[in-house]
Amino acid sequence: MSAIPTYEDIARFHGHTCPGLALGYRVALAALGALGADRALDEELVAVVDNDSCAVDAIQVVLGCTFGKGNLIHRDYGKHVYTIYRRDHGSGVRISLALEEEPREMSREQRECLILTAPQDALLCVEPAEGPVPERAQTEPSEPCDACGQLTMCSRLVEVEGSLLCRPCAERATTSSGNPRR
Repeated sequence: MSAIPTYEDIARFHGHTCPGLALGYRVALAALGALGADRALDEELVAVVDNDSCAVDAIQVVLGCTFGKGNLIHRDYGKHVYTIYRRDHGSGVRISLALEEEPREMSREQRECLILTAPQDALLCVEPAEGPVPERAQTEPSEPCDACGQLTMCSRLVEVEGSLLCRPCAERATTSSGNPRR
């Protein structure tokens, strides 16, 4: 059993405190409680986050989910929705804001305090996750891009006019040749 990082721990990692960090902290604690889980030392938990807000830093630190381990998946939907899975049980929870709108009339400090102290049910909607647990991250071979020479995962290379290109080179090639972007 690993110790759960404190709010001060995540603030040191993130660089400051703010309402978003407080929200991520509450989401992570709610997920651990609902799943009966401890912080992931490896890939025991996987987090699917629907935004790239400050909250995600708290989720990384508290849950032990990171891009490097492949157990943090970002979907750029701009929503405060977080789905956390426990691999050994095959179970998961989907956590979203219970608030219908952010209380913008409050100061930043007041919003942070409200998020940290509100009863969980008033702040968060915690429900069972739908769908299967995401697959573990796979390692795969890399090949050099035919244009820039940088090693690129084979599955991320794009064929353009017979050349295998990394995505940035493929975008440059298709926009400079007048071909529509893919």
